[in-house]
Amino acid sequence: MYLKNLLKELDVIEHQIDPKTAFKSIITDSRRAISGGLFFAINGYQLDGNTFIEQAIERGSVAVISEEPLGKHFPSNYIQVENVRIALAKVAKLFYNSPDEDLNIIGVTGTNGKTTVTLITQYLLGGSQNVGLLGTIRYDIGNRTLPSHRTTPDSVDCYNLFSEMGKAKCKEVVMEVSSHGIHQHRIDFVNMDTAVFLNLSRDHLGYHKTMDEYFKVKKLLFSNSLGFQLKNAVVNIDCPYGKKVLDDLNSNIKRLTFGIQKTADFMAKDIQLKAHGTEFTLVYPEGELRVSTNLLGRHNVKNILASLTITYAYGRPMEAALKRLESFPGVPGRMERIVAGQDFNIIVDYAHTSDAIEHACEMINEITKGQKIIVFGCGGERDRGKRELMMQAAIKGADCVIATSDNPRNEAQDNIFSDMKK
Repeated sequence: MYLKNLLKELDVIEHQIDPKTAFKSIITDSRRAISGGLFFAINGYQLDGNTFIEQAIERGSVAVISEEPLGKHFPSNYIQVENVRIALAKVAKLFYNSPDEDLNIIGVTGTNGKTTVTLITQYLLGGSQNVGLLGTIRYDIGNRTLPSHRTTPDSVDCYNLFSEMGKAKCKEVVMEVSSHGIHQHRIDFVNMDTAVFLNLSRDHLGYHKTMDEYFKVKKLLFSNSLGFQLKNAVVNIDCPYGKKVLDDLNSNIKRLTFGIQKTADFMAKDIQLKAHGTEFTLVYPEGELRVSTNLLGRHNVKNILASLTITYAYGRPMEAALKRLESFPGVPGRMERIVAGQDFNIIVDYAHTSDAIEHACEMINEITKGQKIIVFGCGGERDRGKRELMMQAAIKGADCVIATSDNPRNEAQDNIFSDMKK
């Protein structure tokens, strides 16, 4: 692709290019720069890519795109833009020939439950061989599975993976959409067909500062302001923030709701929580059906409702979806039962907010007659204010709490424990 073709697509402030210069790869990490690459100098939250421009050029990059003025004496091609992350998303889509346009892409956002809902939905829509997946645990691209390096990949990785999914004959893609991914323009211009809102509770305030700011970012997914036009919105009506999403939703977007506490398109009643699974009656636009699953807990009833609502939106027969749900194996690290012949339950869960710990403890209390023990920790160099809330939820919900380490990063463990003790 020629550099000159980018000038009409980007918000260019100034440029210095040889119109005959072409690039054959997109680079965001100077350590991975190769001959013929186009280097995007991103000013990140830990490192500034502009400090690595020289290294990228030395490794063979033919041009640089940056928000910084590089000057007429810069010894290579450059384009100065208003926003380098938006520019990256635009160029990536062009470079990979808009592979998203041939896919039905479902974006799932929320503080808790994204991984579970995306994996259930993928399973119900056809499985990993037929439905692409981008999420916290893995990336599925049809006939191959790749390790995940972040919940929502950078835009250039998204478009590359969409391209591979198309080659593998995938028709649908389910992806987790994090608030960081939205804020950092990783999903800009993706032709997203359906957006799903699960819930919102305190998390990532070290990044977003306030709950209002956190919600504003999440709500952008439903606003038609990221360069794509939604067709469907699937929303948890039980969550107060879900109601706000619906209130501001464009009238040309089809809406489907799910919930337990309030009247919704997809509801659950007669819920039976057991030590080895869950049963409930699904109430949906075409009637009522009994649901049986190996998944544990009331919160997973919500996750299943979300996935069934998505499945319904894509025209799958509900009876067949429920039959398939019975064999869903579960999600690694999400209310995962560890069975080794013991006469008590061991459950591993990714709960990393006070809300998630509270829900996990509620679930355990509902299915356990004996003692409840919780082992957990708080991550380092993240929102300190949620640590005491997590401890409160654990003490309230369990008979015995064991506080331990959870990725302290570069923060002293004593500081983390001190915050938890409050």
